[in-house]
Amino acid sequence: MTIDARAVDEAAERLAGVATRTPLQFNERLSAVTGASIWLKREDLQPVRSYKIRGAYNLIAQLDGAQRSAGVVCASAGNHGQGVAFACARLGIHGRIFVPATTPRQKRERILALGEGRVDLAVVGDTYDEAAAAARLEAGGTGAAIVPAFDDARTIVGQGTVAKEIVDQFGRAPDVLVAPVGGGGMIAGCLAYLGERHPEVAVVGAEPAGAASMAAALAAGGPVDLDQLDTFVDGAAVRRIGDLTFEVAQRYRPDLYPVPEGRICSEMLALYQTEGIVTEPAGALAAASLGLYRPEPGQDVVVIVSGGNNDVSRYAEILERSLVYEGRKHYFLVNFPQEPGALRRFLDEVLGPDDDITHFEYVKRSNREVGPALVGIELGDPDSLADLLLKMDASPITFEIVASDSPFYRFLV
Repeated sequence: MTIDARAVDEAAERLAGVATRTPLQFNERLSAVTGASIWLKREDLQPVRSYKIRGAYNLIAQLDGAQRSAGVVCASAGNHGQGVAFACARLGIHGRIFVPATTPRQKRERILALGEGRVDLAVVGDTYDEAAAAARLEAGGTGAAIVPAFDDARTIVGQGTVAKEIVDQFGRAPDVLVAPVGGGGMIAGCLAYLGERHPEVAVVGAEPAGAASMAAALAAGGPVDLDQLDTFVDGAAVRRIGDLTFEVAQRYRPDLYPVPEGRICSEMLALYQTEGIVTEPAGALAAASLGLYRPEPGQDVVVIVSGGNNDVSRYAEILERSLVYEGRKHYFLVNFPQEPGALRRFLDEVLGPDDDITHFEYVKRSNREVGPALVGIELGDPDSLADLLLKMDASPITFEIVASDSPFYRFLV
């Protein structure tokens, strides 16, 4: 199957009445920050809360009778699995879905609910790639059709219907489209459609900084395995970009921006607190790239909000990562003199009026002269860190900063 604008048009017809025509909403906050006109394409409002329904349904709907009888199998970080489950329920097909252990419980439960008894769920490995290997093994043994999350022409053009829908809603092509990038299915489909029909549109890709597999592939001249993978942005944490998605990206060369995970967390909180939009990390990925990518004033920029499947139990970690990224949260190992009033003097003489101790834990109590403690401090003003360090140096305590790249730090955040 050719990945082109005509295939996207055909996929759009196939998805009519299945995928929701999601809203395109003007965003005042991001527009004020950037000086451009920022529009959010709300794919979090799909029945499965992400755009993954488009590619999964478009592929499964094209299977012939024998393939449908054999069932389907897929690997997913959670969102694609929901799209497959939804399609299985609508089309009356049995599916088996493999997810890594990092997939939040909320997504696992949604997969089973959307499948309406027609899907089985298997938890395998710690990464998407391990789940994908198990899915391929299952398909080889059962004859079930594999439904790739991104590296299949039918999946890619299905995801590309987002670009067609945006142009239809906008009445013309926007100046810029900002898309999230995991395995590359969404951005490849949008590139194929816009590159042929509206080549003047600048397509920008946002990747998690800890899982920038498309940038690595373009730099290497082909898909490569990342040596290290941060799975926090579970919906976009892919160690190796797809072969087909790479071919499309290499042809059109989108601008790519690696987005720090902490910045994504800050944008998740802003979307929730300001706009009332609940997103998962991958869902806020594209919006979080604004500021790293700077549109020109007055441009019309469409940002895809790609997923709303967030587990509320993750918000404590999301807030923590956001505070650390913004320079408000810092950890120290502090040796307090074991004498009355030592902690009180620290509070009165070292901390600023708007600073707060958010974590305090004695590490060891056996030394009679000093008491080492792990202290987490939240600053009222992130620019006041230098002043805090000067006051700590001038005090009778000794301390050590817990660096964000230290193994010990990973136990905190």
